[in-house]
Amino acid sequence: MTRVRVTAPRSAARPTAEPRDSAEESAVGQVFVRSLIRSQLRLALVVAGGFLLILGAFPLLLGAIPGLAQTRFAGIPFDWILLGAGIYPVTGISAWLYIRSAARNEARYRDLAGDKVMLR
Repeated sequence: MTRVRVTAPRSAARPTAEPRDSAEESAVGQVFVRSLIRSQLRLALVVAGGFLLILGAFPLLLGAIPGLAQTRFAGIPFDWILLGAGIYPVTGISAWLYIRSAARNEARYRDLAGDKVMLR
């Protein structure tokens, strides 16, 4: 069996050493970057706040309904089941919503700033 070397065609664009213009260098670009940072921070605070509210609702639920904490399913206390099986989906959904919304924010930024923008 012989080795085959696969390379890019010669007509492929080669990277140049020229520095690229970035939207961050202009005054308008700086406004766009600050706007992106604010929107990402706002998103992070909203998702974290929502997650903490849901997490705080579990003990309130157990305290509001008498006898719920003493209920057992298959020998396992209901509060453990609620925290074990209830928190992981909430964490996953929170992470999924955050990633989806953060990508949408970055796409809006790229649309506003133009093609020359490079996110770090």
